[in-house]
Amino acid sequence: MDVFAAIADPVRRDLLRALSRGSARVADLAAAHPISRPAVSKHLRVLGEAGLVEADDVGRERHYRLRPGPLEAVRALLDELGTPALRPPVVAGALDALDLEVRRVGRDRRSATATATTSTATSSTTHRPTEETA
Repeated sequence: MDVFAAIADPVRRDLLRALSRGSARVADLAAAHPISRPAVSKHLRVLGEAGLVEADDVGRERHYRLRPGPLEAVRALLDELGTPALRPPVVAGALDALDLEVRRVGRDRRSATATATTSTATSSTTHRPTEETA
């Protein structure tokens, strides 16, 4: 079975996520899903045919574990597709200097406006003629 076909089903992707945290029994995996144990077993069989899981017999139980190797094909495809269309055109941190400059200019403008308002208010009170001088 093809790895891409195996991970196409959301239940199988959930099973892979669960197995990425460690091995588990079918009963444990089925408890987390609203489907029956036989249905989970079928999904695990498909994942096994794709080489994504392996079963170990422990006494009377089968413990399934993830085999991440075949997922490298998926990772390779995603890397291929991510060049360059899905990657950001600007490297992280490149806009930090612009952000700093925008904040500085805004602060300078607010400061200049506050200074101009204070100067205007002071000028109008100190140069106002009084009734005694008029």
